[in-house]
Amino acid sequence: MKIKNTYLTNFKIPEAFYNDIEDIDERPRIEIENGWCLIIMRIPVKSNDVKLPFHTIPVGVVFKGDILVTLSFYKTEMLTDFVLYTQKKKIEVKDHFDLVLRLLLSSSIWYLKNLKQVNQKIKLAEDNLEKSIKNEELQALLQIEKCLVFFMTSLKGNDILLHRIRNIKSQKVSLDPELVEDVEIELRQAQEMTHIYSDILTGTMDAYASVISNNMNTIMKQMTSISIILMIPTVIANFYGMNVPNALQDNRFGLLILVMISIVFSIFGVLLFKRRRWF
Repeated sequence: MKIKNTYLTNFKIPEAFYNDIEDIDERPRIEIENGWCLIIMRIPVKSNDVKLPFHTIPVGVVFKGDILVTLSFYKTEMLTDFVLYTQKKKIEVKDHFDLVLRLLLSSSIWYLKNLKQVNQKIKLAEDNLEKSIKNEELQALLQIEKCLVFFMTSLKGNDILLHRIRNIKSQKVSLDPELVEDVEIELRQAQEMTHIYSDILTGTMDAYASVISNNMNTIMKQMTSISIILMIPTVIANFYGMNVPNALQDNRFGLLILVMISIVFSIFGVLLFKRRRWF
């Protein structure tokens, strides 16, 4: 809040710009107010939340004349890495829009880096599911799918932002065509990789859902077969346990005969169900 007040006092940056950048759900866009230009893009970050390993945050670039301020209300490694890389390679930034394009290029590269880690998490979850299908592994895949949705939405917004920058008449001549092309390529590649991983994840979840359903059907079939087999001696015992005369009432081996009959019919039932592959 102290830094915010300092910028408001010294540079007279519109307070609405700060509020927009501070909003975690703010979409990428360009806005001009009182001569100040605000450009918001979304970049990927790692999350401390185990359930949601990656998400995206807004980063704002505010400039007017010779003044330029880059703002982010959330911790990110990308901006630090961008500064160090620019200094190491001694890259000269021509103007404000050139800086924005380079930030978009860097963010696209970071999207690709994080997508590789997402792919590793998908493989790990698949390996765990192959050993035993549990709710935890399926929930992990659901959270990864949520990360990919965030990535797709943010990349699409950054792509629209790039096209808007290209269509600014006053900047068409000064924009570096090679840099614009590089940003387009990286953005397109990040979007394609996100869609590929999303499709793979969707197919994987559908496959495991079918496996779970099939396993449930098999278990229910086995339980039903066991119940029928156990019911055979119960039915026989009920018939001969009635309070009416029967052929074995005076036979000293009547109980043994009933037991043997029950065993024979039960074995017959087991063989029949095995032949039908219900066991």
